[in-house]
Amino acid sequence: MNDTDALKNPGVQVNSGSDSLLALNDVQFHWPGRDGFTLSVDSFSLDYGEKLFLKGPSGSGKSTLLSLICGIVSPDSGSICIDGVDIAQLSASQADRLRADKLGIIFQQFNLLPYGSMLQNVLLPLQFSHARRERASASGMPADEARRLLQRLGLAVEQHARGVTRLSIGQQQRVAVARAIIGNPRLIIADEPTSALDADNRDEFLKLLFEEVTHANAGLILVSHDQSLASRFDRRMEISEIANTSLTGAA
Repeated sequence: MNDTDALKNPGVQVNSGSDSLLALNDVQFHWPGRDGFTLSVDSFSLDYGEKLFLKGPSGSGKSTLLSLICGIVSPDSGSICIDGVDIAQLSASQADRLRADKLGIIFQQFNLLPYGSMLQNVLLPLQFSHARRERASASGMPADEARRLLQRLGLAVEQHARGVTRLSIGQQQRVAVARAIIGNPRLIIADEPTSALDADNRDEFLKLLFEEVTHANAGLILVSHDQSLASRFDRRMEISEIANTSLTGAA
């Protein structure tokens, strides 16, 4: 059975008990090698099309929660269902496939390929997901869709062949944004995506992001310390309202 079949296999697909895009239930996690740090989530869900603004102080568990949702780390117990599939029950390769097909991630450190151009970086997710490549090709060639996104984010066509190491921090961040949303992923995770953008580019980014989320009926979790953004979202939450963290046994 290949990975695509495995994702459809009832043995690894879990009904979350709701129609939510994302559902976490009875999740428990402890960082290996980090004595005492635990995170638990009793119940949390995100609906299709819902935009969530998530805030919390540094060290409060935001990055750990996002890593669990993205399948980068696995919980000790509990379920994390994305679009009906429990990522906690998948093998590493199956989790990679689900992440490639269904998630768009805007990393705080961008994680661009240093030897690639703007255009090559934006197209990269489509090499790992046939489903996203098909969606990006719905109205033309994938490269045309990549150029459209880059232009909407203020990056002119004549810049698209430029290597990312020659870009400013703000330009790199906009390339990372376009890469995350190409191919209409079901869930977009954005970790401080506006930190390097000026006000005009920040507003254009949010406008484009919300349009893409609405068009794909996707979900969005955006983490930011910028409280001025919060009112634009459907729901606003502190990390402490979702997850409990503790440092038991700490000196």
